[in-house]
Amino acid sequence: MENNYFGITLKKLRLENKLSQKKFGEIMGVVNQTVSTWEVGKREPDYDTLIKIAEFFQVSVGYLLGTEEI
Repeated sequence: MENNYFGITLKKLRLENKLSQKKFGEIMGVVNQTVSTWEVGKREPDYDTLIKIAEFFQVSVGYLLGTEEI
């Protein structure tokens, strides 16, 4: 992926909340390797998971994708 705004933002939010990739993966129902691939920009979550992530961190999907600010 050319633009990894989502991955960078996800990692920032995860670390601000003192969550390991493993713990965050458990919360989201995925393995920690999946979280890692999101953060480095190799993959993106599906739409439902994207919404779940936004709700968990109490931010908008637009914020996660870099189309709007908090």
